[in-house]
Amino acid sequence: MTTNETALREQICVLAKSLFDRGLTGGSTGNISARTDDGGLLVTPTGSSFGRLDPGLLSRFDAGGRHISGHPPTKEMPLHSAFYETRTATGAVVHLHSAHAVALSLLDDSDPDNFLPPLTPYAIMKLGKVALLPFFLPGDPAMGAAVRGLAGKRSAVMLAHHGPVVAGRDVEAACNAIEELEDTARLALFTHGMARRELTETQVRGIVTKFDVEWES
Repeated sequence: MTTNETALREQICVLAKSLFDRGLTGGSTGNISARTDDGGLLVTPTGSSFGRLDPGLLSRFDAGGRHISGHPPTKEMPLHSAFYETRTATGAVVHLHSAHAVALSLLDDSDPDNFLPPLTPYAIMKLGKVALLPFFLPGDPAMGAAVRGLAGKRSAVMLAHHGPVVAGRDVEAACNAIEELEDTARLALFTHGMARRELTETQVRGIVTKFDVEWES
């Protein structure tokens, strides 16, 4: 095992515990995958708690997609694989069952093409447009097919009644982005039904242009 892989294993566990300790995903929910230097993947095991991960027991895949060591991986592998296959710059994928994002997905007025209302510049910068996908049974390969159907044009999706999934250039970036998604969902719920001031189309366009955000699709 290389020094870089050892560090990545430890980083996954540290970040996962931070998410768990702050209530962003509970019990044995949520999963993380990250690309290794040799083109393989490290993946959190099925049924594991983010609060008690063992770096040495993470699921290890080789560059050909074969599980070669560690505990069996999360059942959401089709979801993770879809992001790696359609977004070549993806270095990590994070999936949570964060409460505010799930709650927002239950509202009838959610926009499937642009799930998060434009409330802060940082959600736009880190996430672009978030697609709201319909309900799937946990572990259903159809979730991966739905992500592939986006043709790599979204770095983040919200699974209705389930939780958010975010792809990033590395595991820290993906974790930061999914936290931004949850924070924005919480703001949206706090202000739902109020006469709130959202960012204007001109303001959104300014953010998209200045920070080179994927936005059109």
